[in-house]
Amino acid sequence: MELRKKKSVMAEVYTSSFNDIMFFLMLFFLIASTLISPSVVKLTLPNSKYRQTIRKTEIALSVTKDLQYFVNKQKVSFDELENVLLSATAGKAEPIIVLRVDNSIPVQNLVDILQIGNKINIRMILATKAPNG
Repeated sequence: MELRKKKSVMAEVYTSSFNDIMFFLMLFFLIASTLISPSVVKLTLPNSKYRQTIRKTEIALSVTKDLQYFVNKQKVSFDELENVLLSATAGKAEPIIVLRVDNSIPVQNLVDILQIGNKINIRMILATKAPNG
């Protein structure tokens, strides 16, 4: 004789809030990935077989394909470039300028920039894109 009823226990997991959590995580990572970008100026860098990382304080000099010059994301004209580089490197021991130059600009424009760096005795390094990145 069975006097007690058998209770069947059903475990339930409410998943309605998981959609909201996943949406907010996706939104967070999308926003965070746009802020991580090292350079705001969009350039197509030339390719290189070898990779080297610089650990010292660097100043970014970017040149777009339509010959717009940016020093640390600040737009400058070519005529002001020497003075802006002098003021950006003032007081820094062994300043390094990283040239991020679009691969479609003429070589003469790159040589003109390198001559400015040579004139004011500043080390300049050309940034390239690794073959796998």
